[in-house]
Amino acid sequence: MRLPAWSRSFGVQVTIALIAGVVLGLIARSMGPVSEAQDNWLGQTLDTVGSSYVTLLKAAVVPLVITAIIASIGNLRKVTNAARLAVSTLLWFALTALIAVIIGLVLGLVIQPGVHADAGSLSGQAPDSQGSWIGFLTGLIPQNVLGLEVSTAADDGGGLASEVDFNILQLIIVSGAIGIAAVKVGKAAEPFLEFVEAALAVVQKVVWWIVRIAPIGTLGLIGNAVNSYGWSTMGSLLWFVVAVYIGLAIVFFIVYPLLARANGLSVRQYFSGVWPATQMGFVSRSSIGTMPVTQKVTTDNFGVPHSYAAFAVPFGATTKMDGCAAIYPAIAAIFVAQFFGVDLSLIQYLLIIFVAVIGSAATAGTTGATVMLTLTLSTLGLPLEGVGLLLAIEPIVDMGRTALNVSGQALIPAIVAKRHDILDVDRFDAPRINGYVPVEDEDADAASAADDGEAEADKAGGSAAGAGAEATGSRLR
Repeated sequence: MRLPAWSRSFGVQVTIALIAGVVLGLIARSMGPVSEAQDNWLGQTLDTVGSSYVTLLKAAVVPLVITAIIASIGNLRKVTNAARLAVSTLLWFALTALIAVIIGLVLGLVIQPGVHADAGSLSGQAPDSQGSWIGFLTGLIPQNVLGLEVSTAADDGGGLASEVDFNILQLIIVSGAIGIAAVKVGKAAEPFLEFVEAALAVVQKVVWWIVRIAPIGTLGLIGNAVNSYGWSTMGSLLWFVVAVYIGLAIVFFIVYPLLARANGLSVRQYFSGVWPATQMGFVSRSSIGTMPVTQKVTTDNFGVPHSYAAFAVPFGATTKMDGCAAIYPAIAAIFVAQFFGVDLSLIQYLLIIFVAVIGSAATAGTTGATVMLTLTLSTLGLPLEGVGLLLAIEPIVDMGRTALNVSGQALIPAIVAKRHDILDVDRFDAPRINGYVPVEDEDADAASAADDGEAEADKAGGSAAGAGAEATGSRLR
């Protein structure tokens, strides 16, 4: 029996998962107190499903970041004025982060989410790990070529268990150094760069498989949040969620369009072109997981040259986080200060801005922004227990944060390309059919090798926006 077309839509699947997660979370909570979760099989199942999905995404980070950064820097060798493009990209990343964090500060002061929170229904504890400026600076120095960290601790059985973690900053530094070295070596490094590009394509395929099960992960994450915290706790944070989403909406619907218009780009074309990536970011909660769709949008819909987009998009997926690293920590810091009755000084507000503009790389591009928040709180001297206060609504706000992240990661390369006269303006202004700009095959034999990967992009990212290239009779480049 063939399922109806609407049920195969990725967006519909995620919506169903959200509703089912809430229902199952309420059922799990009714089965017993949270303190007796060990006897609550449904609650444990939801927790395991959600955490397992996040673990899968994190497992893909190391190979994806390494291959993406090396390949992106390697692709700059094909671009004229590569250094100027790279500097312009960084400056635009910083500018949009500055605007976003200021908006977050204003909303936090106007809406005052910490004042509206009910202290009786909220409790927080310091996170197991935290960010600090010393940790940020020392983290730039690689401990090994993969930035891996191994820790040993006693397990429940009295033995020793080893845990392997990675430092995203070290990964970026090491990968960047290798990419620059490969470019400097020249012709002798061409086979290496070709191998890395092939490896990146393979890793992206695996990431697509992980992203395709996002509805299952969403069900577990939302269900676990409802089971663990209940409506009273989550309801107490309603004003915080409202403040965050208002900030995200202002940047997405006002700031980004104004920047596009100021640089001679059509606002309507921007929204229609970026929508597949925006929706994928919302459901996957991962900038890195969404990166293939973001890059497809940037090149196919916006007309950014492949050689430049191959640098700007992967770099942005690991460092440009207007949602996670600007709006969210700004509002969260003000929330924590208001909740604990701490008056912030002008210097502390300036520090929030500084952290948001400089520390974006600490957010890693995967789900969550705890490191960035702890970095902000520790810089301001605010209680780190404030991180625990916001865990109840983390999956909810993370969806919107990531959607904004990837929307900006696609816009900035288009702006930079337009300002450097390398943007295909005709492609940017071309009509989108089912989410993308269709093009006729120029080489059917060469295209067939890439069709499988492109079909995955249409299926995962495009279907969230109703994409389906088969209706056009042409492939999507």
